[in-house]
Amino acid sequence: RALSPRPAVAVRCQEGQLAVTVSKDLFGTGRLVRAAELSLGTASCPPLSPNPAQAFVTFVAALHECGSTLQVTPDSLIYRTALFYKPTRSGNPLIVRATPAEVPIECHYPRRSNVSSGAVHPTWAPFRSTVAAEERLRFSLRLMDDEWSKERLSNGFQLGDSLRLQADVTSEGHIPLRLFVDQCVATAAPDRGSFPRYAFIDRRGCLLDSRAEDTSSAFVSPRPRPESLRFQVDAFKFAGDVGNLLYINCHLRVSPAAEAPNPWNKACSFSKASGLWAPLEGTAAICSCCDTGSCPSPG
Repeated sequence: RALSPRPAVAVRCQEGQLAVTVSKDLFGTGRLVRAAELSLGTASCPPLSPNPAQAFVTFVAALHECGSTLQVTPDSLIYRTALFYKPTRSGNPLIVRATPAEVPIECHYPRRSNVSSGAVHPTWAPFRSTVAAEERLRFSLRLMDDEWSKERLSNGFQLGDSLRLQADVTSEGHIPLRLFVDQCVATAAPDRGSFPRYAFIDRRGCLLDSRAEDTSSAFVSPRPRPESLRFQVDAFKFAGDVGNLLYINCHLRVSPAAEAPNPWNKACSFSKASGLWAPLEGTAAICSCCDTGSCPSPG
């Protein structure tokens, strides 16, 4: 990502204290961090009382507070501390949608001349994602770019990004078909039956991840064509997993395009605005089983 003209973390080193200003959009992804998730130094000093209307969080501390350390060199006094970001766990303890970060902070005070300040920019390593598709009748599942115009060349993501996936089926020689995604399971190992595992689409087309707090996961409307289906899922990783790979295995299925969507042929996302499940096609009634889990099988 290109660095923002305005730094995510700004430090002012003053005569007897330092002031740290942190953008709530800390990672530049549009997903805002909470003030309670930020602390200063090993003593975990909290920020000043936050203003919900402001786009930043501010810390002010004396140079010797919050567990800071002092180094004396022939030319400088160097006070060191760190900004800590420790994201709160989501409602699903299996899923992590943000990674902790530590931003080193230094204040250099020349033993002669004027006081200067400088912040060390944070660095974090994105985890990588590998997408696997089960092929049948020339089904495909691809990671797409932000405009959905072509396949994404990189499979590396940062937490806070969105995975844009497009499922397709080639239907030459068949009657017109409509594609559905019955299930998508994410695992930390290539075996789709391994644990931990997270079924973010399940129950014959319910995008369960869209029900989770603070996600924008959803099926994308309208379809490009009946034999194609798009959906986006907020990037995540498994809690406690030290690896950087995520395997996604999806079960794709088709029905005749002339057949109306129904409880076993559906694509449903949860709308946080209405508090209801909404189908990509058909009436809302076909999504009623997404919460109950009692989705019927075709008769």
